[in-house]
Amino acid sequence: MERRPYRRKVQFYETDGMGIVYHGNYIHWMEEARTAFMEQLGCGYETLVDAGIDIALTDVSCHYRSMTRFGEHVDVFLSITALSPARLALAYRMVDVETGTLRCEGESRHFFYDRKKGRPAALKRLRPELYQRFEALAGKEGAWKSEM
Repeated sequence: MERRPYRRKVQFYETDGMGIVYHGNYIHWMEEARTAFMEQLGCGYETLVDAGIDIALTDVSCHYRSMTRFGEHVDVFLSITALSPARLALAYRMVDVETGTLRCEGESRHFFYDRKKGRPAALKRLRPELYQRFEALAGKEGAWKSEM
């Protein structure tokens, strides 16, 4: 299955008075990219929620490298940096589509949570097929490859 980066056009409402993306929006884009990544793996968030599993966020960080402006297009590249039966860590690179300029880098850490039992869970046990898909991508630079 070919995976593509998540592409995002900057909307006016996401900018400040100077036409520059408000910093908190990068976190939203990371979440959107995670959702798209899960869908490309054939197991969207709604599938997990319906199965009683959440991927709970424990940490998130952004490192802003250059300004993004209204109307620009950004590709969000996602890679799995760490995986265990109960935890997942992801890295993000947000790159201007036209120039290739790095706009932002980020990280998020998560744990798998069993909604029915109200406690952390091992995805490897609950959804082994999804865990295997994650495992196949873990540690590989750029789970989404740049087309540049």
